[in-house]
Amino acid sequence: MIKLPFGVDKRNLISYLRGLSWEASEILLYYAQILKDSKNRDDILENGNKDDPVTLADLRVNEIIIRKINEKYSDVNWKILSEENVKLTPYDSDLYHDWVWVLDPLDGTKDFIQGTSNYAMHLALNYKNKPFIGLVLIPEKDELWIADGEEVWCEKRNGSRFNPSFSENKDLKDMTLATSKNHRNEHLRNLIKKIDFKEVKIMGSIGCKIASIVRGDSDIYICLSLPNKSSPKDWDFAAPEAILRSSGGAITNLYNQGLTYGKSNFEQGGIIVASNSIVHHKSLCLEIKEIIKKHDLYPFLP
Repeated sequence: MIKLPFGVDKRNLISYLRGLSWEASEILLYYAQILKDSKNRDDILENGNKDDPVTLADLRVNEIIIRKINEKYSDVNWKILSEENVKLTPYDSDLYHDWVWVLDPLDGTKDFIQGTSNYAMHLALNYKNKPFIGLVLIPEKDELWIADGEEVWCEKRNGSRFNPSFSENKDLKDMTLATSKNHRNEHLRNLIKKIDFKEVKIMGSIGCKIASIVRGDSDIYICLSLPNKSSPKDWDFAAPEAILRSSGGAITNLYNQGLTYGKSNFEQGGIIVASNSIVHHKSLCLEIKEIIKKHDLYPFLP
């Protein structure tokens, strides 16, 4: 059984993280409202990079989460990896540490800027490069998904809560796929077409997609990255993985191997599959792999 660092009580930690998350929700909703007024849109954009935009919302949530964790737990020997900090300091060897917080203050920034509801905050506590505790906050749905290392549940701001509700296990062609609007490529589009899913739901944020699976609204998510192109990073997957695994789902590469965190570039490349059933996940990966090989849909398989 994994024990938190000395002096950290899990119940108190979750309670503190809950408060931080709802504070982050207020910030994100505040800036989301500003974006709805086109006159003020440019006021919150911090860079001109269309492929990797940064907003004041990213930076404000990033600053508050990191500062308050450091203040509350100043004597605890853990580190914090944040997407926004890595943009300033691309690599920090000190992050090879047993306990590392992994933060994405605003996952789905493009969707956020576009005014959709499909954005989230991710916060995970990794132990030896594996997600242990995870929180996925979806402000526009008033949802805070929490995995505490043993169980997972969803809370509303008013304190009400509900548990995961997976849809029944189905064949691949009978599943509902959650996929991206802003990060799809030709290879992924061709794969989706060949599988011929029962339904395809388009949304941003990986956290929103995984929550969709845990909520029972969809069944599977496939991420397909191309060599020498941008790939998801540790902060995109750590918190969602904690939630999905705790609820009985699985997230692996196409060969049913678990994700590896803490690499020097923090990348999660290749083909990643997330599904609602750890029991059937291996066979789903195998079926997808065979479809790819049969139709030569991804020429970069090892």
